[in-house]
Amino acid sequence: MRTSQELSALLDRLDGRGYPAYRDLAGSWQLPLPGASRAIAELMVDRVQPDPFAAPSRLRLRLPLEVTGLPRWAVQSPLRRIATGDYLARRFQEAIRTQHRGRTEGSGRSGAIDIDAGGAEILDRTALRVTEDVVEVRFTAGLPAQGRRILGTAARQLLLERIPRIAAESLLPGAWNPRDLQAHIVAAEDHAWLQAELPRLGLVAFVADGAILPRESGVSERPLRGAIPWQSPSELAVEVNLPGAGRVRGTGIPEGVTLIVGGGYHGKSTLLRALVRGVYPHIPGDGREQVVTRDDAWKLRAEDGRRVVGVDISPFISRLPGGTDTTRFNTEAASGSTSMAANLVEALEAGCRLLLVDEDTAASNFLVRDARMQALVPKAIEPITPLIDQVRPLYRDLGVSTIMVVGGAGDYLDVADHVILMEHYRPRVVTERARQVAAQLPSRRQPEAPEPLRLPTPRWIDPASVDPYRGGRQKVKATDLDELVVGWERVDLSAVEGLVDPSQTRAIGAAILYALKQGLFERLPLPDALAEALKVADTGGLERWVRGEPVGNLARPRLLELSAALCRLRTLAVRPGPEHPRPNDNNPKGRRPGS
Repeated sequence: MRTSQELSALLDRLDGRGYPAYRDLAGSWQLPLPGASRAIAELMVDRVQPDPFAAPSRLRLRLPLEVTGLPRWAVQSPLRRIATGDYLARRFQEAIRTQHRGRTEGSGRSGAIDIDAGGAEILDRTALRVTEDVVEVRFTAGLPAQGRRILGTAARQLLLERIPRIAAESLLPGAWNPRDLQAHIVAAEDHAWLQAELPRLGLVAFVADGAILPRESGVSERPLRGAIPWQSPSELAVEVNLPGAGRVRGTGIPEGVTLIVGGGYHGKSTLLRALVRGVYPHIPGDGREQVVTRDDAWKLRAEDGRRVVGVDISPFISRLPGGTDTTRFNTEAASGSTSMAANLVEALEAGCRLLLVDEDTAASNFLVRDARMQALVPKAIEPITPLIDQVRPLYRDLGVSTIMVVGGAGDYLDVADHVILMEHYRPRVVTERARQVAAQLPSRRQPEAPEPLRLPTPRWIDPASVDPYRGGRQKVKATDLDELVVGWERVDLSAVEGLVDPSQTRAIGAAILYALKQGLFERLPLPDALAEALKVADTGGLERWVRGEPVGNLARPRLLELSAALCRLRTLAVRPGPEHPRPNDNNPKGRRPGS
């Protein structure tokens, strides 16, 4: 490890030279941190950007745990290490903002420092790793230049002054608040504990009294100021004794079929959105810290135009004109109803046991056929068995519960176990009243004899159909939260609402590439191959997906989102499994993977 004096001398020599000379910075350096502790960190320059307009350089700071002053209780379990890392990454980000003060230091990304600190959720991410011995921060920095000439003085200020101050103001004793750290850990641990307890309690979700569900805007995850706090109706009120927060009262949503009804703008979709994100723990102050949803929940919605390959949608759609086989259904552009059927079956394949549905984002003909349409269009020429006729078998036969926001499909009152009315963002239980309405105003629709329900047989992926190469080079990257690039293909993830962070999308790309390289798709069916990749990451870190490279921009996805992304790859093909041989007729256009 070279000294900070050697680093300073090197930057003097580099001043005014061409930008590629920055490559001499690669390696490890001693970095004194300001303050009375006289702490020494290790600065590692892992990747040097090729020019000031390219992606910033990748750097790491490593400190012994005792130098940070972190208590041993903060690193005693994997979950505590994740929460501690999440908390410190946010402190590091705040220190960057304090130090930056709007300054510019040359061309392109010169002087820019950033860390992948995340949003409202506490996720297992690679930006800041905490072990029982070491704290390691992974961040990016734009090495300063004027044009494409190195600014040695500005680089010295960046590496030997600004970065040490940022580290001292976020990682050293006195820079972080023990109470805030403890609250962060409690939020993560309480969420994990209650999520594990929900099945034993017969619940699929819990919303604590006092929770703030409305957000600042449709594009913001900040809590809305002045929002009405959640207050449980007595009929669904339960008390749980959380390990950290103690006794908490809230609404327990039971297993089965639950409807959320009410007028427009009264909080129905706001509640459902909170439940979608309730699969993850939230940071203190978010308002949804004690909104907890089963980990196997999936937001089901229509997705017109998506490609579907080899999915058995026959329990919902059968007898298509032309004799199309819906037990191995393929289409290049699904309709609203066929996309919902495929999305539901794929979610079951990946382990979903709780469906979250909003009438506003669903295909109406997949949800219900009312009595008038049944009279006008006989079942003999209607291939769709609507969800209303399968929602109870889903629960009875497969243990899959449903929470649905309903604004107009009143026929669902006939199949609901519980009905919650939202009025001015306050919930009321109206189950008995709903049953009275259903009896007084019968829908007169006839249940349509559904096809037998069964869990789908897992599909086997043809690895050749997942081509990560473009022009001889691997290209797998996330361009945003909603888009993943795999080779020549752009995968649209805008309908995968369980994704909450672009770093999850990047991790999905890395996981798919890892599964390909390890031959997991040759040995295992789709969900098992992806579950094996997740197991490797959970035991050895997400870095295992990128050959152990210390990247700082990955966050763990769930199996459901990982599977959903792969299923939306437009070149995907399935192959016969060892126990279920079948014709490989799932690439209807004969499209060459990667073309």
